[in-house]
Amino acid sequence: MAARTAFPSALPSRQSFPFVTWLRSRLLARWYDRHLQRLDLAEIDDYQLRDLGLTRQDVRRECAKSFWQP
Repeated sequence: MAARTAFPSALPSRQSFPFVTWLRSRLLARWYDRHLQRLDLAEIDDYQLRDLGLTRQDVRRECAKSFWQP
């Protein structure tokens, strides 16, 4: 009797729907953009923060979030 493996050696190739591929790329782009925005926010000086109506505590709280959190 031949031994069966958990994974077949030749898996059929699965092609995702174009919408799924587009959605995945948009999501990754949004996460990366959010990460860059938080890096920029962390570099703003106190004068510009006052102009925006933000405090250093607001900036710390925002920058402590993970990239996937809005």
